[in-house]
Amino acid sequence: MISARRTMAILRKELLQLRRDRLTFGMIVMIPLIQLVLFGYAINTEIRHIPAAVVDQSNTSLSLALTQMVEATQVVRFEQRFVTVEEAERAIVRAEVRAAFIIPRDIDDRLVRSAAIFGSRAPPAQGETARPVAQWIADGSDTLVAGAIRSLRLMPLGELFREPTNAPAPTFEVTLFYNPEQRTVVNIVPGLVGVILTMTMIMFTGAAIVRESERGNMEMLITTPIRPLELMIGKIIPYIGIGLVQVVIILGLGAVLFSVRIAGSLGTLLLVTLLFIFASLSLGLVLSTVAKNQLQAMQMTIFILLPSILLSGFMFPYEGMPRGAQLIADLLPATHFMRVIRGVVLRDADVADLGPDAAWLLGFAVLGLIVAALRFRKRLD
Repeated sequence: MISARRTMAILRKELLQLRRDRLTFGMIVMIPLIQLVLFGYAINTEIRHIPAAVVDQSNTSLSLALTQMVEATQVVRFEQRFVTVEEAERAIVRAEVRAAFIIPRDIDDRLVRSAAIFGSRAPPAQGETARPVAQWIADGSDTLVAGAIRSLRLMPLGELFREPTNAPAPTFEVTLFYNPEQRTVVNIVPGLVGVILTMTMIMFTGAAIVRESERGNMEMLITTPIRPLELMIGKIIPYIGIGLVQVVIILGLGAVLFSVRIAGSLGTLLLVTLLFIFASLSLGLVLSTVAKNQLQAMQMTIFILLPSILLSGFMFPYEGMPRGAQLIADLLPATHFMRVIRGVVLRDADVADLGPDAAWLLGFAVLGLIVAALRFRKRLD
């Protein structure tokens, strides 16, 4: 027969245990709170202020007015100006901008012709057409960003003509690079590499130190001449091979099942992947020195994984997030890896193009390894 007294005794014991386990209690509160903030505030599918460049081959008052009209839509934000289209394309490869607005030399003639054809309220005569007044080139790998740029194709030019227009033809021509068919899987496959590596690498090493304590091996490690940094390096090396196997599986099946080919160099891909694996393993070791048991290590892994999925650009464009969310995203290794792996796999970017993000991953990895070694030494003392 069930005893209410014994049941209540177990209940009190569990409540006392939860109260003493401050980390678990904090996770109970923080995980739903962070998810609420991320989904309600940081996640935004209505993309605004996409970083873009201008290639103004005309340099006239009309081209300047046209640029101001486009920026007034708040869909894009012109951050750079280039002389040639090739420079703009390289900026897209380096992910400095997501699109480029190309204004041709004969912009005045095109606008005059458009005004003559579509300036009246009457429909144009049969066979009477106007050329697009300018062109957009954009990174089409992210379908949300590409959709925002495509929304400018039929932008009315009534303010420029100072009268309503009736223009059934596109105002701008839009060319999408890297994913002209607008397949979502093209963006998902390389991004999935970052998500899987974040989850597995942090999870594996997050429990590395606490597992030694739970199995009674910590006393043996204390008595050996091994140094903390040597222990940390020895802990992460086996998982580097595991991470590379996972990358091969994801990208290999992505190529076979979804025809997502690797456009860049395999050597560059290997380099940036090793940097991210190293950074994730170092972060896992830091969490392992904080956690008191494997359950806490698992909870902290989830705490890192959720922002990595939502803020890194895997599901939602980085450009659509408010500035505060972008600052948090820039602290996560997954955000930088999303940029570099998509640059290599989709845009054929090289190491020079990916320099800032690659350097950040390397610095994060080294710093994480040093912090983990120092924290482990303190615990031994």
